[in-house]
Amino acid sequence: MPSSLPSAATATSDERPSFAWYEATAAAQIHAEQLQQVELFNGRAAMLGLVIGVLTEALTGQGILQQIGLGLLFNQG
Repeated sequence: MPSSLPSAATATSDERPSFAWYEATAAAQIHAEQLQQVELFNGRAAMLGLVIGVLTEALTGQGILQQIGLGLLFNQG
C-alpha cells in the first residue's frame, strides 16, 4: 500500500518541512545569551570605573567632577 507522503529520498525542497521556527527560536536564544554577556561586561566595567574614580579622588583630593573639568559648575565658594 503506497503512502501519500513522499519519502525523504524523493522529497523535493518544496515538500520538506520548514525549520524556520527552529531557526527563529535558536536565534532568539543566542541573542538572549549574547545580551546577558554584554550586560555582565557593562556591569563589571561600571564597577571598575567607580573604584578607579574613588581611588583617584582619595589620592588627589579632587572629586570626579573636578578631575574632568566640571568642578567649576558646582563650586560654592
